[in-house]
Amino acid sequence: QIQDLTFLIKNYYLTELYLNNNELTDISGALKHLCSLQILFLHNNELKKLGKTVKELKGMISLQTLNLFQNPLAYDPDYRLYVIYFLPSVQLLDRKLVTQRERESALHLYNPKRAWVMQSIAFGKRVDTSLGTTVGSSRCTQPARRRIMPSVLKWFGNVQVMDLLCSSCRVPFEDPEDAVLVRATTRSLMEFSSVDWNKLATCQERRLKNKAEEPLEKLTVQFR
Repeated sequence: QIQDLTFLIKNYYLTELYLNNNELTDISGALKHLCSLQILFLHNNELKKLGKTVKELKGMISLQTLNLFQNPLAYDPDYRLYVIYFLPSVQLLDRKLVTQRERESALHLYNPKRAWVMQSIAFGKRVDTSLGTTVGSSRCTQPARRRIMPSVLKWFGNVQVMDLLCSSCRVPFEDPEDAVLVRATTRSLMEFSSVDWNKLATCQERRLKNKAEEPLEKLTVQFR
């Protein structure tokens, strides 16, 4: 029948805390100092405010196991994703392992901009395989064939480069250097510009008019 947690104010080094089956209605200001907590049971209480409860637990970077079921806050339709997003260290929530798919869903729900950025640069989608292996469920019964790469000469400005065309995009390279060469010759155009900022007057110099204005020179280099 515990309702007040002020008696925990000096227990800084607790790693496990079992407060389930009590009458707690609010934990604000009572647990945030327990930064070493790894296991916290708060199920079967009367906690109603999901935001305030999760905010109290945000500083627990070591928290791995958390139970909040059988509280009024657990009936929120987005309760589980909310806890997963704002308490990323939790691995076992309400006796159920947190999956990678749930973490991705929580990110899309509560931070769609970051999710879009991560998806656009393919974070989490890289397949770590060697150049001599194939990706997929089926196994290759034949030895890897070397790509046949007929060369086509092209002119880019005053520089003649070789464009390597692969005859089969599904056959892995036998020589890693071939893959590097193909990637190097098929890069998109890159442009870099530089400015000599020493020739540009500062705000103070402009204000005092101690330095004459010089035309700004910008050097632009394009290369592939």
